[in-house]
Amino acid sequence: MLRTFLVCLSSVFLMAAPADPRLEGASRKETGGWIQVRLEGDPATLGFQHGYLLAPEIDDALRMLPTFLKGSTGRDWPFFREAVQRLFWPKLGDEYRTEIEGIAKGLKARGYQYDALDLVVLNGWLELSWYYLPSLAEQAKPGSADNKAPGNCSAFIATGSATRDGRIVMGHNAWVDYPIGSRWRIAFDLHPSKGQRLAMDGFPGSIQSGDDFAINGAGILITETTISGFKGFAEGRTPEFVRARRAAQYARSIEDFVSLISEDNNGAYANTWLVGDLKTNEIAKLDLGLKHQKLWRAKDGAFVGSNFATDEMLLKDETTFDAKAPTSSPNARKARWDGLMAQNRGRIDADLGKAVLADHRDSSQGKEALNRCGLCGHVDRDPQGAPEWSNDPFYPIGAINAKVTTADLARAFTFWGRMGHPCGEPFRAGAFMAAHPQYRWMAAVLQDMEPQPWCLLGPLGK
Repeated sequence: MLRTFLVCLSSVFLMAAPADPRLEGASRKETGGWIQVRLEGDPATLGFQHGYLLAPEIDDALRMLPTFLKGSTGRDWPFFREAVQRLFWPKLGDEYRTEIEGIAKGLKARGYQYDALDLVVLNGWLELSWYYLPSLAEQAKPGSADNKAPGNCSAFIATGSATRDGRIVMGHNAWVDYPIGSRWRIAFDLHPSKGQRLAMDGFPGSIQSGDDFAINGAGILITETTISGFKGFAEGRTPEFVRARRAAQYARSIEDFVSLISEDNNGAYANTWLVGDLKTNEIAKLDLGLKHQKLWRAKDGAFVGSNFATDEMLLKDETTFDAKAPTSSPNARKARWDGLMAQNRGRIDADLGKAVLADHRDSSQGKEALNRCGLCGHVDRDPQGAPEWSNDPFYPIGAINAKVTTADLARAFTFWGRMGHPCGEPFRAGAFMAAHPQYRWMAAVLQDMEPQPWCLLGPLGK
């Protein structure tokens, strides 16, 4: 562990803060493939610091997204800008509207000419492409929509007799398309003027985690996995990225979190949320749909996520997911999670969390495999793709980072993070494109993901 930490330290780059007074308290450093930023202040200042310190990365993301969205959805950038102006902008609220405008001002100060609507698309593309567009297709021709909302991520949260020290341990790996995932490498340390301090991973330009791994100053731990095949979107309600940021920033209890994430729910980015409270050592699981939601709580045991809903009414009324298909990724991974949690009861700690998030055991075949069914997913290596999410054979999607925290680490706003595949397997864009030219539409935005070490990501100095 010491050797790994020293490797991380060797790659640190500290960004000298310019004289602009709005950058007071802000800092940046690069560590093991991650970019850590400390942001502090009111919404306008927080946003300005974000836009300024991450300007090159936000510019890169906003150059990539139009190509990616056009290729994956058939819709161009003006379509998405019009949609967020109509659907999301009125529901941002003053705090987060001001913060997003601040990001645009920070970008402008570095010479980049993007506006707030570009940044709202960056924050809301998941909701638009995975939920809004299928809802439009369904309205135009009932029964025609794909309704295969992707199931991305593997996660666990455990406490009591399930963990080595009896206290909470939480882990998560994020699955997403590789043009997105190779850029999902920000570790935020947020000090907003209102609400709770936040440590979270995220995407450059995003005001919330997005893959939802967060720790707040009230001792609330948050992660999630999406619900596969969810089919719902309510226009005129608050987008998920706003509700998720608000819940992370203002929740002081599990009850607060459930209330804030559920309020004015638009159904987009429907998740099974895993939540912990360090003050009570309690954990919870929330299946959140539009019509149904159900909460489970425990002070002893574990909850896991691999893109399945547990609530039978939600499954029946709000998804097209087959909960009994053993070879689907969510079900195969659920079986693997259940086995690992039982096998390792009383042994779960940060090191075990790292190991299970890198696991390749395919429970449907009873063997190791780089495919859609391992907790560390490699759909790009799978000749079947992931038909449950409409991913064609060898589609470049899978686990692109991993995070683990414990009660002690979380109290210090710290977590272990590994960029790239949690197992350390490299992804080489050139070799992939040569083998799979059917994906040439993304050639300009697909990047290598080189193996990176596990790094401790914690608070930065001012």
